[in-house]
Amino acid sequence: MNVMETPLGKMVETDVLVLGAGVSGSGAAIAAKREGADVVLLDKGRLESCGQAGGGNDHFLAILDSGPETDTCDALVKFYSRPVSGLTPGMVENGWYRMMRPVLDILVEEKIGFVKTEDGSYLRSQGFGQPGSWWIHVEGGQTVKRQIARRVRAEGINVFDFLLTTKLCKSGHRVSGCMAYDVRNGDFYVFKAKKVVVCLGKTVARASANSTGNPFNSWYSPYVTGAHFVLPWEIGAKIMNLDIMQQATLEPKGYGAPGMNGINNMGGKELNALGERFMGKYDPMWENGLRIHQVQGTYQEFLDGKGPPFYMDMTHFTEKDAHYLQYVLMPGDKATYNDWTDQVGIDFKRDPLEVELSEISPDGLLYTDDKFETNVEGLFNGCAFISWSGAMCGGCYAGMQAAEAALKGGQLADIDQKAAAAEKERVLAPLERKNGVGYKDFESSLRNVMDYYMGYARSEKGIRLALQKLDFIGTYADKIKAANHHELMRAHEALALHKICVLTCLTCLERRESGRAVYRRGDFPNLDPAMEKPLVIWHEEGKFKFSWGR
Repeated sequence: MNVMETPLGKMVETDVLVLGAGVSGSGAAIAAKREGADVVLLDKGRLESCGQAGGGNDHFLAILDSGPETDTCDALVKFYSRPVSGLTPGMVENGWYRMMRPVLDILVEEKIGFVKTEDGSYLRSQGFGQPGSWWIHVEGGQTVKRQIARRVRAEGINVFDFLLTTKLCKSGHRVSGCMAYDVRNGDFYVFKAKKVVVCLGKTVARASANSTGNPFNSWYSPYVTGAHFVLPWEIGAKIMNLDIMQQATLEPKGYGAPGMNGINNMGGKELNALGERFMGKYDPMWENGLRIHQVQGTYQEFLDGKGPPFYMDMTHFTEKDAHYLQYVLMPGDKATYNDWTDQVGIDFKRDPLEVELSEISPDGLLYTDDKFETNVEGLFNGCAFISWSGAMCGGCYAGMQAAEAALKGGQLADIDQKAAAAEKERVLAPLERKNGVGYKDFESSLRNVMDYYMGYARSEKGIRLALQKLDFIGTYADKIKAANHHELMRAHEALALHKICVLTCLTCLERRESGRAVYRRGDFPNLDPAMEKPLVIWHEEGKFKFSWGR
Protein backbone atom coordinates (compact mmCIF):
# COMPACT_ATOMS: atom_id res chain seq x y z
CA MET A 1 0.00 0.00 0.00
CA ASN A 2 1.22 3.45 -0.91
CA VAL A 3 -0.23 6.52 0.86
CA MET A 4 0.32 10.10 -0.34
CA GLU A 5 -0.92 13.47 0.87
CA THR A 6 -2.57 15.55 -1.88
CA PRO A 7 -4.40 18.90 -1.86
CA LEU A 8 -7.69 16.96 -1.86
CA GLY A 9 -6.73 14.60 0.97
CA LYS A 10 -5.06 11.20 1.21
CA MET A 11 -4.37 9.21 -1.97
CA VAL A 12 -4.05 5.45 -1.33
CA GLU A 13 -2.76 2.93 -3.91
CA THR A 14 -3.19 -0.85 -3.66
CA ASP A 15 -3.60 -4.02 -5.71
CA VAL A 16 -7.08 -5.03 -4.54
CA LEU A 17 -9.58 -2.63 -2.96
CA VAL A 18 -12.44 -4.25 -1.03
CA LEU A 19 -15.45 -2.05 -0.29
CA GLY A 20 -17.46 -3.19 2.71
CA ALA A 21 -16.04 -5.08 5.69
CA GLY A 22 -18.94 -7.39 6.56
CA VAL A 23 -18.37 -11.12 6.27
CA SER A 24 -18.36 -10.88 2.46
CA GLY A 25 -15.72 -8.15 2.44
CA SER A 26 -13.75 -9.84 5.19
CA GLY A 27 -13.71 -13.06 3.18
CA ALA A 28 -12.66 -11.20 0.02
CA ALA A 29 -9.84 -9.42 1.84
CA ILE A 30 -8.52 -12.60 3.47
CA ALA A 31 -8.58 -14.55 0.20
CA ALA A 32 -6.96 -11.76 -1.82
CA LYS A 33 -4.23 -11.33 0.78
CA ARG A 34 -3.49 -15.06 0.80
CA GLU A 35 -3.12 -14.93 -2.98
CA GLY A 36 -0.24 -12.50 -2.44
CA ALA A 37 -1.95 -9.20 -3.26
CA ASP A 38 -1.72 -5.97 -1.32
CA VAL A 39 -5.23 -5.41 0.01
CA VAL A 40 -7.13 -2.41 1.34
CA LEU A 41 -10.45 -3.01 3.13
CA LEU A 42 -12.72 -0.11 4.05
CA ASP A 43 -16.12 0.36 5.66
CA LYS A 44 -18.20 3.21 7.08
CA GLY A 45 -18.33 1.27 10.37
CA ARG A 46 -15.76 -0.54 12.46
CA LEU A 47 -14.51 -3.92 11.23
CA GLU A 48 -15.38 -5.68 14.48
CA SER A 49 -19.08 -4.83 14.35
CA CYS A 50 -20.07 -3.76 10.83
CA GLY A 51 -22.19 -5.70 8.38
CA GLN A 52 -25.22 -7.95 8.76
CA ALA A 53 -23.24 -10.45 10.86
CA GLY A 54 -22.39 -7.65 13.28
CA GLY A 55 -25.72 -8.50 14.91
CA GLY A 56 -24.83 -12.20 15.16
CA ASN A 57 -25.82 -15.42 13.43
CA ASP A 58 -27.22 -18.75 14.59
CA HIS A 59 -26.63 -21.03 11.57
CA PHE A 60 -23.98 -21.58 8.90
CA LEU A 61 -24.99 -23.27 5.62
CA ALA A 62 -22.55 -25.97 4.51
CA ILE A 63 -22.49 -28.97 2.18
CA LEU A 64 -20.25 -31.57 3.84
CA ASP A 65 -20.53 -34.59 1.47
CA SER A 66 -21.52 -36.73 4.47
CA GLY A 67 -23.19 -39.49 2.43
CA PRO A 68 -26.76 -38.59 1.44
CA GLU A 69 -27.25 -37.40 -2.12
CA THR A 70 -28.84 -34.27 -0.68
CA ASP A 71 -25.51 -33.34 0.92
CA THR A 72 -23.62 -32.85 -2.33
CA CYS A 73 -22.50 -30.12 -4.69
CA ASP A 74 -25.07 -31.31 -7.24
CA ALA A 75 -27.88 -30.80 -4.74
CA LEU A 76 -26.69 -27.28 -3.91
CA VAL A 77 -26.36 -26.35 -7.58
CA LYS A 78 -29.78 -27.78 -8.43
CA PHE A 79 -31.44 -25.84 -5.61
CA TYR A 80 -29.84 -22.43 -6.20
CA SER A 81 -28.96 -22.34 -9.91
CA ARG A 82 -32.48 -22.12 -11.30
CA PRO A 83 -33.46 -20.50 -14.59
CA VAL A 84 -34.77 -17.39 -12.85
CA SER A 85 -32.08 -17.01 -10.16
CA GLY A 86 -29.34 -15.37 -12.24
CA LEU A 87 -26.83 -17.77 -10.64
CA THR A 88 -24.96 -20.06 -13.03
CA PRO A 89 -23.95 -23.61 -12.00
CA GLY A 90 -20.32 -22.48 -12.13
CA MET A 91 -20.99 -19.62 -9.73
CA VAL A 92 -22.64 -21.91 -7.19
CA GLU A 93 -20.10 -24.73 -7.49
CA ASN A 94 -16.90 -22.67 -7.50
CA GLY A 95 -17.97 -19.60 -5.59
CA TRP A 96 -19.91 -21.31 -2.82
CA TYR A 97 -19.46 -25.09 -2.61
CA ARG A 98 -15.68 -25.13 -3.16
CA MET A 99 -15.21 -22.29 -0.69
CA MET A 100 -17.19 -23.92 2.13
CA ARG A 101 -14.38 -26.09 3.50
CA PRO A 102 -11.70 -23.33 3.40
CA VAL A 103 -14.10 -20.90 5.08
CA LEU A 104 -15.07 -23.48 7.71
CA ASP A 105 -11.37 -24.02 8.42
CA ILE A 106 -10.93 -20.28 9.04
CA LEU A 107 -13.98 -20.16 11.31
CA VAL A 108 -12.96 -23.25 13.28
CA GLU A 109 -9.48 -21.77 13.73
CA GLU A 110 -11.12 -18.64 15.16
CA LYS A 111 -13.14 -20.84 17.53
CA ILE A 112 -16.61 -20.08 16.21
CA GLY A 113 -19.04 -22.07 18.39
CA PHE A 114 -20.28 -24.68 15.94
CA VAL A 115 -22.51 -27.13 17.81
CA LYS A 116 -21.61 -30.83 17.63
CA THR A 117 -23.53 -34.01 18.39
CA GLU A 118 -22.40 -36.80 20.71
CA ASP A 119 -20.57 -38.56 17.86
CA GLY A 120 -18.53 -35.42 17.08
CA SER A 121 -20.32 -34.48 13.86
CA TYR A 122 -21.84 -31.05 13.32
CA LEU A 123 -25.40 -30.55 14.52
CA ARG A 124 -27.27 -29.64 11.34
CA SER A 125 -30.89 -29.07 10.45
CA GLN A 126 -33.01 -28.61 7.35
CA GLY A 127 -34.61 -25.28 6.50
CA PHE A 128 -36.33 -23.06 3.93
CA GLY A 129 -37.35 -25.85 1.58
CA GLN A 130 -33.83 -27.13 1.03
CA PRO A 131 -33.55 -30.86 0.28
CA GLY A 132 -31.04 -31.67 3.03
CA SER A 133 -29.79 -30.70 6.48
CA TRP A 134 -27.41 -27.94 5.43
CA TRP A 135 -27.55 -25.58 8.42
CA ILE A 136 -24.85 -26.03 11.09
CA HIS A 137 -26.04 -24.70 14.44
CA VAL A 138 -23.95 -22.02 16.13
CA GLU A 139 -23.68 -21.27 19.84
CA GLY A 140 -22.53 -17.81 20.89
CA GLY A 141 -23.26 -16.44 17.43
CA GLN A 142 -23.33 -12.87 18.79
CA THR A 143 -19.53 -12.74 18.56
CA VAL A 144 -18.91 -14.22 15.10
CA LYS A 145 -18.07 -10.88 13.47
CA ARG A 146 -15.51 -9.99 16.11
CA GLN A 147 -13.88 -13.39 15.66
CA ILE A 148 -13.73 -12.96 11.88
CA ALA A 149 -12.35 -9.44 12.32
CA ARG A 150 -9.55 -10.84 14.46
CA ARG A 151 -8.51 -13.04 11.52
CA VAL A 152 -8.65 -10.09 9.10
CA ARG A 153 -6.32 -8.00 11.24
CA ALA A 154 -3.98 -10.96 11.85
CA GLU A 155 -3.58 -11.40 8.07
CA GLY A 156 -1.97 -7.94 7.80
CA ILE A 157 -4.73 -6.45 5.66
CA ASN A 158 -4.82 -2.65 5.47
CA VAL A 159 -8.10 -1.77 7.22
CA PHE A 160 -9.71 1.67 7.03
CA ASP A 161 -12.56 1.96 9.52
CA PHE A 162 -15.23 4.70 9.35
CA LEU A 163 -14.84 5.54 5.65
CA LEU A 164 -18.03 5.88 3.58
CA THR A 165 -17.56 5.17 -0.13
CA THR A 166 -19.40 7.79 -2.18
CA LYS A 167 -18.30 7.11 -5.76
CA LEU A 168 -16.55 4.50 -7.88
CA CYS A 169 -13.95 5.81 -10.33
CA LYS A 170 -13.65 4.59 -13.88
CA SER A 171 -10.88 4.86 -16.45
CA GLY A 172 -12.09 3.99 -19.93
CA HIS A 173 -14.09 0.76 -19.59
CA ARG A 174 -12.62 -0.35 -16.28
CA VAL A 175 -12.98 0.56 -12.65
CA SER A 176 -9.94 2.33 -11.22
CA GLY A 177 -10.78 2.98 -7.57
CA CYS A 178 -13.14 4.96 -5.40
CA MET A 179 -13.64 8.12 -3.39
CA ALA A 180 -14.59 8.09 0.28
CA TYR A 181 -14.64 10.26 3.36
CA ASP A 182 -14.22 9.77 7.10
CA VAL A 183 -17.66 9.87 8.71
CA ARG A 184 -16.18 11.26 11.94
CA ASN A 185 -14.34 14.31 10.63
CA GLY A 186 -15.00 14.66 6.89
CA ASP A 187 -11.43 13.88 5.75
CA PHE A 188 -11.49 13.02 2.04
CA TYR A 189 -9.77 9.98 0.49
CA VAL A 190 -9.06 8.80 -3.05
CA PHE A 191 -8.24 5.11 -3.53
CA LYS A 192 -6.53 3.76 -6.65
CA ALA A 193 -6.60 0.01 -7.24
CA LYS A 194 -5.87 -2.50 -9.96
CA LYS A 195 -9.07 -4.38 -9.10
CA VAL A 196 -12.06 -3.59 -6.88
CA VAL A 197 -14.36 -5.99 -5.02
CA VAL A 198 -17.71 -4.51 -3.97
CA CYS A 199 -19.18 -6.11 -0.82
CA LEU A 200 -21.56 -3.46 0.49
CA GLY A 201 -24.51 -5.72 1.31
CA LYS A 202 -27.40 -7.05 -0.80
CA THR A 203 -30.47 -6.58 1.34
CA VAL A 204 -31.67 -3.00 1.93
CA ALA A 205 -33.77 -2.85 5.09
CA ARG A 206 -34.41 0.88 5.54
CA ALA A 207 -36.49 1.29 2.38
CA SER A 208 -39.51 0.00 4.27
CA ALA A 209 -40.71 -0.31 7.86
CA ASN A 210 -42.55 -2.88 9.97
CA SER A 211 -45.41 -2.10 12.34
CA THR A 212 -43.13 -0.23 14.75
CA GLY A 213 -42.53 2.47 12.15
CA ASN A 214 -38.89 2.48 13.27
CA PRO A 215 -36.62 1.75 10.28
CA PHE A 216 -33.76 0.74 12.58
CA ASN A 217 -35.93 -1.90 14.28
CA SER A 218 -35.48 -4.22 11.31
CA TRP A 219 -34.93 -7.83 10.33
CA TYR A 220 -31.80 -7.16 8.27
CA SER A 221 -29.08 -4.65 9.14
CA PRO A 222 -30.48 -1.11 8.78
CA TYR A 223 -27.04 0.14 7.76
CA VAL A 224 -27.21 -1.55 4.34
CA THR A 225 -28.70 1.23 2.21
CA GLY A 226 -28.23 0.17 -1.43
CA ALA A 227 -24.70 1.37 -2.19
CA HIS A 228 -23.74 -2.15 -3.32
CA PHE A 229 -25.99 -1.63 -6.33
CA VAL A 230 -26.08 2.14 -6.72
CA LEU A 231 -22.33 2.77 -6.91
CA PRO A 232 -21.69 0.11 -9.61
CA TRP A 233 -24.87 1.19 -11.42
CA GLU A 234 -23.54 4.73 -11.72
CA ILE A 235 -20.50 3.52 -13.69
CA GLY A 236 -22.46 1.19 -15.98
CA ALA A 237 -22.93 -2.07 -14.07
CA LYS A 238 -25.99 -4.19 -14.80
CA ILE A 239 -28.29 -5.41 -12.02
CA MET A 240 -30.47 -8.52 -12.04
CA ASN A 241 -33.69 -9.44 -10.27
CA LEU A 242 -34.40 -6.33 -8.23
CA ASP A 243 -38.02 -7.25 -8.92
CA ILE A 244 -38.13 -10.76 -7.42
CA MET A 245 -35.23 -10.93 -4.95
CA GLN A 246 -36.92 -8.57 -2.49
CA GLN A 247 -36.78 -10.05 1.00
CA ALA A 248 -39.40 -10.44 3.70
CA THR A 249 -40.00 -12.79 6.60
CA LEU A 250 -42.01 -13.19 9.78
CA GLU A 251 -40.71 -11.46 12.87
CA PRO A 252 -41.90 -11.06 16.48
CA LYS A 253 -44.73 -8.51 16.63
CA GLY A 254 -43.15 -5.13 17.33
CA TYR A 255 -39.56 -6.41 17.35
CA GLY A 256 -37.51 -6.56 14.16
CA ALA A 257 -35.43 -9.68 14.64
CA PRO A 258 -34.24 -12.62 12.55
CA GLY A 259 -34.60 -16.18 13.79
CA MET A 260 -37.32 -17.83 11.69
CA ASN A 261 -34.89 -20.42 10.34
CA GLY A 262 -34.33 -21.77 13.85
CA ILE A 263 -38.01 -21.62 14.77
CA ASN A 264 -39.16 -23.31 11.55
CA ASN A 265 -36.54 -26.03 11.32
CA MET A 266 -36.93 -27.06 14.95
CA GLY A 267 -40.66 -27.63 14.40
CA GLY A 268 -42.44 -24.38 15.18
CA LYS A 269 -46.06 -24.34 14.00
CA GLU A 270 -47.64 -21.20 12.55
CA LEU A 271 -51.22 -20.54 13.64
CA ASN A 272 -53.72 -18.01 12.34
CA ALA A 273 -56.20 -16.04 14.47
CA LEU A 274 -58.61 -19.01 14.40
CA GLY A 275 -55.97 -21.28 15.90
CA GLU A 276 -55.52 -23.16 12.61
CA ARG A 277 -52.16 -24.46 11.43
CA PHE A 278 -52.32 -23.51 7.75
CA MET A 279 -48.92 -23.61 6.03
CA GLY A 280 -49.57 -27.04 4.50
CA LYS A 281 -51.86 -25.27 2.02
CA TYR A 282 -48.92 -23.27 0.67
CA ASP A 283 -45.89 -25.58 0.89
CA PRO A 284 -45.59 -29.38 1.22
CA MET A 285 -42.86 -28.87 3.82
CA TRP A 286 -45.21 -26.71 5.90
CA GLU A 287 -43.37 -24.05 7.96
CA ASN A 288 -40.02 -25.51 6.96
CA GLY A 289 -40.68 -24.83 3.28
CA LEU A 290 -39.47 -21.95 1.17
CA ARG A 291 -39.43 -18.62 2.99
CA ILE A 292 -41.36 -16.99 0.15
CA HIS A 293 -44.21 -19.50 0.62
CA GLN A 294 -44.47 -18.71 4.32
CA VAL A 295 -44.66 -15.01 3.52
CA GLN A 296 -47.18 -15.49 0.71
CA GLY A 297 -49.22 -17.94 2.77
CA THR A 298 -49.41 -15.66 5.80
CA TYR A 299 -50.45 -12.76 3.60
CA GLN A 300 -53.19 -14.87 1.98
CA GLU A 301 -54.55 -15.80 5.42
CA PHE A 302 -54.62 -12.09 6.20
CA LEU A 303 -56.60 -11.42 3.01
CA ASP A 304 -58.98 -14.22 3.95
CA GLY A 305 -59.70 -12.53 7.28
CA LYS A 306 -57.93 -15.18 9.37
CA GLY A 307 -55.42 -12.83 10.95
CA PRO A 308 -53.86 -10.90 12.48
CA PRO A 309 -52.89 -12.09 14.95
CA PHE A 310 -50.54 -14.84 13.75
CA TYR A 311 -48.45 -16.98 16.08
CA MET A 312 -45.47 -19.29 16.01
CA ASP A 313 -46.25 -22.05 18.51
CA MET A 314 -43.37 -23.86 20.22
CA THR A 315 -45.33 -24.97 23.31
CA HIS A 316 -45.19 -28.59 22.11
CA PHE A 317 -41.37 -28.58 22.29
CA THR A 318 -39.55 -30.45 25.05
CA GLU A 319 -38.19 -28.21 27.82
CA LYS A 320 -34.67 -28.83 26.47
CA ASP A 321 -35.51 -27.88 22.87
CA ALA A 322 -37.52 -24.80 23.86
CA HIS A 323 -34.69 -23.58 26.07
CA TYR A 324 -32.08 -24.26 23.37
CA LEU A 325 -34.08 -22.35 20.76
CA GLN A 326 -34.85 -19.34 22.95
CA TYR A 327 -31.61 -19.00 24.89
CA VAL A 328 -28.94 -20.34 22.49
CA LEU A 329 -30.08 -19.84 18.88
CA MET A 330 -32.21 -16.69 19.15
CA PRO A 331 -29.66 -14.42 20.91
CA GLY A 332 -27.05 -15.72 18.46
CA ASP A 333 -29.02 -13.99 15.71
CA LYS A 334 -29.76 -10.85 17.73
CA ALA A 335 -28.06 -10.34 21.06
CA THR A 336 -30.97 -8.44 22.61
CA TYR A 337 -33.57 -11.12 21.78
CA ASN A 338 -33.97 -12.29 25.37
CA ASP A 339 -33.98 -8.75 26.71
CA TRP A 340 -37.08 -8.31 24.59
CA THR A 341 -38.71 -11.63 25.56
CA ASP A 342 -38.10 -10.80 29.24
CA GLN A 343 -39.75 -7.40 28.82
CA VAL A 344 -42.87 -8.78 27.10
CA GLY A 345 -42.99 -11.93 29.23
CA ILE A 346 -42.62 -14.54 26.48
CA ASP A 347 -41.45 -18.08 27.27
CA PHE A 348 -41.37 -20.34 24.18
CA LYS A 349 -42.40 -23.45 26.13
CA ARG A 350 -45.35 -21.64 27.70
CA ASP A 351 -46.44 -18.94 25.24
CA PRO A 352 -47.13 -18.83 21.50
CA LEU A 353 -45.03 -16.06 19.94
CA GLU A 354 -47.08 -13.43 18.10
CA VAL A 355 -45.47 -12.66 14.73
CA GLU A 356 -46.09 -10.29 11.85
CA LEU A 357 -44.97 -9.88 8.27
CA SER A 358 -41.76 -7.88 8.20
CA GLU A 359 -40.70 -4.85 6.22
CA ILE A 360 -40.00 -5.58 2.52
CA SER A 361 -36.34 -5.10 1.69
CA PRO A 362 -35.05 -4.45 -1.85
CA ASP A 363 -32.46 -6.99 -2.98
CA GLY A 364 -30.89 -8.15 -6.22
CA LEU A 365 -27.71 -9.39 -7.89
CA LEU A 366 -25.01 -7.53 -9.75
CA TYR A 367 -24.66 -9.05 -13.22
CA THR A 368 -21.76 -11.42 -12.58
CA ASP A 369 -19.81 -13.96 -14.63
CA ASP A 370 -18.41 -17.26 -13.38
CA LYS A 371 -15.29 -15.49 -12.08
CA PHE A 372 -17.49 -13.05 -10.17
CA GLU A 373 -16.52 -10.10 -12.37
CA THR A 374 -19.31 -7.71 -13.30
CA ASN A 375 -19.81 -6.28 -16.79
CA VAL A 376 -17.56 -3.38 -15.69
CA GLU A 377 -13.97 -4.55 -16.20
CA GLY A 378 -12.05 -5.02 -12.97
CA LEU A 379 -15.11 -4.72 -10.70
CA PHE A 380 -15.87 -7.96 -8.82
CA ASN A 381 -19.04 -8.87 -6.91
CA GLY A 382 -18.59 -10.26 -3.40
CA CYS A 383 -22.31 -10.42 -2.55
CA ALA A 384 -23.78 -13.09 -4.81
CA PHE A 385 -25.37 -15.55 -2.38
CA ILE A 386 -27.65 -15.61 0.66
CA SER A 387 -26.71 -16.10 4.32
CA TRP A 388 -23.50 -15.73 6.29
CA SER A 389 -22.15 -18.78 4.47
CA GLY A 390 -23.00 -17.48 1.00
CA ALA A 391 -21.63 -14.03 1.80
CA MET A 392 -18.27 -15.19 3.14
CA CYS A 393 -17.76 -17.96 0.59
CA GLY A 394 -18.74 -15.73 -2.33
CA GLY A 395 -16.58 -12.93 -0.97
CA CYS A 396 -13.59 -15.26 -0.71
CA TYR A 397 -14.00 -16.39 -4.30
CA ALA A 398 -14.40 -12.84 -5.60
CA GLY A 399 -11.29 -11.79 -3.65
CA MET A 400 -9.28 -14.69 -5.09
CA GLN A 401 -10.31 -13.85 -8.64
CA ALA A 402 -9.61 -10.14 -8.16
CA ALA A 403 -6.16 -10.84 -6.70
CA GLU A 404 -5.26 -13.24 -9.48
CA ALA A 405 -6.27 -10.68 -12.11
CA ALA A 406 -4.42 -7.87 -10.33
CA LEU A 407 -1.20 -9.85 -9.99
CA LYS A 408 -1.31 -11.13 -13.58
CA GLY A 409 -1.05 -7.71 -15.12
CA GLY A 410 -3.41 -5.29 -13.47
CA GLN A 411 -2.36 -1.65 -13.72
CA LEU A 412 -3.21 1.41 -11.69
CA ALA A 413 -5.00 4.15 -13.60
CA ASP A 414 -5.02 7.87 -12.94
CA ILE A 415 -7.96 9.41 -11.10
CA ASP A 416 -9.37 12.56 -12.68
CA GLN A 417 -8.42 15.25 -10.16
CA LYS A 418 -11.06 17.66 -11.39
CA ALA A 419 -13.74 15.00 -10.94
CA ALA A 420 -12.36 14.16 -7.50
CA ALA A 421 -12.52 17.81 -6.45
CA ALA A 422 -16.12 18.02 -7.66
CA GLU A 423 -17.00 14.87 -5.73
CA LYS A 424 -15.46 16.24 -2.54
CA GLU A 425 -17.51 19.40 -2.90
CA ARG A 426 -20.69 17.37 -3.49
CA VAL A 427 -20.04 15.09 -0.53
CA LEU A 428 -19.48 17.91 1.95
CA ALA A 429 -22.16 20.26 0.57
CA PRO A 430 -24.91 19.29 3.07
CA LEU A 431 -22.71 20.62 5.87
CA GLU A 432 -22.76 24.08 4.26
CA ARG A 433 -26.55 24.29 3.92
CA LYS A 434 -28.27 26.32 6.60
CA ASN A 435 -31.72 25.78 5.12
CA GLY A 436 -33.08 22.63 3.58
CA VAL A 437 -34.54 19.25 4.47
CA GLY A 438 -33.15 16.83 7.03
CA TYR A 439 -32.27 13.26 6.15
CA LYS A 440 -35.01 11.93 8.45
CA ASP A 441 -37.75 13.75 6.54
CA PHE A 442 -36.23 12.72 3.19
CA GLU A 443 -36.03 9.06 4.24
CA SER A 444 -39.44 8.90 5.88
CA SER A 445 -40.98 10.22 2.65
CA LEU A 446 -39.34 7.35 0.76
CA ARG A 447 -40.68 4.80 3.19
CA ASN A 448 -44.18 6.25 3.08
CA VAL A 449 -44.19 5.81 -0.69
CA MET A 450 -42.69 2.31 -0.65
CA ASP A 451 -44.90 1.02 2.16
CA TYR A 452 -48.09 2.37 0.56
CA TYR A 453 -47.55 1.60 -3.13
CA MET A 454 -44.86 -1.13 -3.04
CA GLY A 455 -46.11 -3.35 -0.24
CA TYR A 456 -47.34 -6.95 -0.37
CA ALA A 457 -50.03 -6.02 -2.94
CA ARG A 458 -49.20 -3.89 -6.00
CA SER A 459 -50.54 -2.78 -9.35
CA GLU A 460 -49.12 -1.02 -12.38
CA LYS A 461 -50.98 2.17 -11.54
CA GLY A 462 -49.65 2.13 -7.99
CA ILE A 463 -46.06 1.47 -9.09
CA ARG A 464 -46.24 4.35 -11.56
CA LEU A 465 -47.59 6.61 -8.82
CA ALA A 466 -44.69 5.50 -6.62
CA LEU A 467 -42.23 6.48 -9.34
CA GLN A 468 -43.87 9.89 -9.74
CA LYS A 469 -43.64 10.52 -6.01
CA LEU A 470 -40.05 9.27 -5.85
CA ASP A 471 -39.15 11.60 -8.71
CA PHE A 472 -40.64 14.49 -6.70
CA ILE A 473 -38.73 13.46 -3.59
CA GLY A 474 -35.59 13.34 -5.74
CA THR A 475 -35.93 17.08 -6.43
CA TYR A 476 -34.90 17.58 -2.80
CA ALA A 477 -31.69 15.55 -3.15
CA ASP A 478 -29.53 18.66 -3.45
CA LYS A 479 -31.38 20.34 -0.57
CA ILE A 480 -30.52 17.84 2.18
CA LYS A 481 -28.70 19.54 5.04
CA ALA A 482 -26.46 18.08 7.75
CA ALA A 483 -25.57 19.68 11.07
CA ASN A 484 -22.63 17.35 11.76
CA HIS A 485 -20.65 14.49 10.25
CA HIS A 486 -23.02 11.84 11.58
CA GLU A 487 -25.93 13.51 9.80
CA LEU A 488 -23.75 13.84 6.70
CA MET A 489 -23.34 10.06 6.61
CA ARG A 490 -27.09 9.60 7.02
CA ALA A 491 -27.70 12.11 4.21
CA HIS A 492 -25.62 10.05 1.76
CA GLU A 493 -27.27 6.83 2.91
CA ALA A 494 -30.65 8.45 2.19
CA LEU A 495 -29.54 9.35 -1.34
CA ALA A 496 -28.55 5.73 -1.99
CA LEU A 497 -31.90 4.56 -0.61
CA HIS A 498 -33.72 6.86 -3.00
CA LYS A 499 -31.92 5.45 -6.01
CA ILE A 500 -32.43 1.82 -5.08
CA CYS A 501 -36.15 2.49 -4.53
CA VAL A 502 -36.45 3.98 -8.03
CA LEU A 503 -34.61 1.03 -9.63
CA THR A 504 -36.77 -1.44 -7.71
CA CYS A 505 -39.99 0.21 -8.89
CA LEU A 506 -38.78 0.25 -12.49
CA THR A 507 -38.02 -3.47 -12.53
CA CYS A 508 -41.29 -4.39 -10.81
CA LEU A 509 -43.17 -2.63 -13.61
CA GLU A 510 -41.55 -4.96 -16.14
CA ARG A 511 -42.39 -8.25 -14.40
CA ARG A 512 -46.10 -8.60 -15.06
CA GLU A 513 -46.89 -11.70 -13.00
CA SER A 514 -47.32 -12.90 -9.41
CA GLY A 515 -45.87 -15.82 -7.49
CA ARG A 516 -42.12 -15.42 -7.93
CA ALA A 517 -41.75 -12.61 -5.39
CA VAL A 518 -42.94 -11.86 -1.86
CA TYR A 519 -45.47 -9.40 -3.31
CA ARG A 520 -48.33 -9.96 -5.74
CA ARG A 521 -49.61 -7.97 -8.70
CA GLY A 522 -53.39 -7.53 -8.57
CA ASP A 523 -53.41 -6.78 -12.31
CA PHE A 524 -51.28 -9.85 -13.14
CA PRO A 525 -52.25 -12.44 -10.48
CA ASN A 526 -50.74 -15.56 -12.11
CA LEU A 527 -47.31 -16.90 -12.96
CA ASP A 528 -46.17 -16.41 -16.55
CA PRO A 529 -43.83 -19.23 -17.73
CA ALA A 530 -42.30 -16.85 -20.28
CA MET A 531 -40.92 -14.80 -17.36
CA GLU A 532 -38.98 -17.66 -15.79
CA LYS A 533 -35.72 -15.81 -16.36
CA PRO A 534 -33.76 -13.06 -14.66
CA LEU A 535 -34.62 -9.44 -15.44
CA VAL A 536 -31.64 -7.16 -16.05
CA ILE A 537 -31.61 -3.35 -15.76
CA TRP A 538 -28.85 -0.89 -16.71
CA HIS A 539 -28.54 2.55 -18.25
CA GLU A 540 -27.05 3.90 -21.46
CA GLU A 541 -26.82 7.59 -22.33
CA GLY A 542 -29.23 8.49 -19.57
CA LYS A 543 -31.88 5.93 -20.57
CA PHE A 544 -33.03 2.85 -18.66
CA LYS A 545 -32.49 -0.44 -20.48
CA PHE A 546 -33.95 -3.89 -19.75
CA SER A 547 -33.32 -7.41 -20.95
CA TRP A 548 -34.55 -10.88 -20.00
CA GLY A 549 -32.05 -13.64 -19.24
CA ARG A 550 -28.30 -13.64 -19.10
